Amino acid sequence: MRSHDVMPDMDLYQPIQVEDAVALAGRLGSRGWLLGGGQDTYGWLKDRAKTADAMIDLNGIESLRGISETADGIEIGALTTLTEIATNPLINARYSLLSSAAGRVASPQIRNAGTLGGNVSQDVRCWYYRRGLDCYRAGGNLCYADTPEGMNREHALFGASRCVAVNPSDTAPALVALEASMVINSVDGERVISAEDYFVGPAIDIENTTALRVGEILTAVRIPATWANATFYFEKVADRNVWDFALVSMAVAMRVSGDTIQESRFVCGGVECKPRRLLEVEDAVRGRSHDASTTELVASYASRGARPLAHNQYKAPLMNNLVRRAIETV
Repeated sequence: MRSHDVMPDMDLYQPIQVEDAVALAGRLGSRGWLLGGGQDTYGWLKDRAKTADAMIDLNGIESLRGISETADGIEIGALTTLTEIATNPLINARYSLLSSAAGRVASPQIRNAGTLGGNVSQDVRCWYYRRGLDCYRAGGNLCYADTPEGMNREHALFGASRCVAVNPSDTAPALVALEASMVINSVDGERVISAEDYFVGPAIDIENTTALRVGEILTAVRIPATWANATFYFEKVADRNVWDFALVSMAVAMRVSGDTIQESRFVCGGVECKPRRLLEVEDAVRGRSHDASTTELVASYASRGARPLAHNQYKAPLMNNLVRRAIETV
């Protein structure tokens, strides 16, 4: 009988330097589990749905914490808590889209422990997958949610390729909208990729939701000054105001001059296995006034191409309405 109360036996490593953590991650490979805030980790391990031979606890590495101003924006350590991001004066003043998103994650207790790196790197929350069923994402040959009997109210409208689970991160759409970059370290050195490329769908990788590979560690997130002090809009629609993941969320950054929207980035969460850029909406609002005519013209573009499942048809009009609200609140 599988225990749900006792952690499995494993080795514990507690490095205090990034270099040591990277070396451990490279040596242990898939046998090692990286630990940050632990909000996703402990559920997996206690339920024995996933296992590891060793845990690499990153919490002793102080260089992975904090928010600093750079010559071209800000840099946020991957172990910076969501509460720190939500309350940081610099982020609130210039990049409030991110602080708004971080402030909507789960509950105060979880935000106090949860980290930015963990929030953007967490696995999908599909209950079939989490219960240990042999779905496509777990190495099987069936998506239980995408069947006539499947419970798929929270699942994807777009990008389904065997798996219809959605990305659960609240901060991910905001980072994509802000054109953030993700700093990744390994024994081979450092690589930096855009937030938009960091998140991947099942057509690219059925087992992982990010571009992180075995032996790599997300060490920081960089946000350029491109959208500093822009007009921002963030809204998360969930069944409850605390604990729940987004049914649909919308993160928007706009440059507005007078009545005209010059440039924008509309990014939707909860509708695909990665944050979804609404490129048609961005193209349609460029150079237009943020008035009722623009709102009515572009709102329906948000859900174009959606392929609803049996129980998630409501997400398409919800996407449209969130676009409408974002433009109306400029």
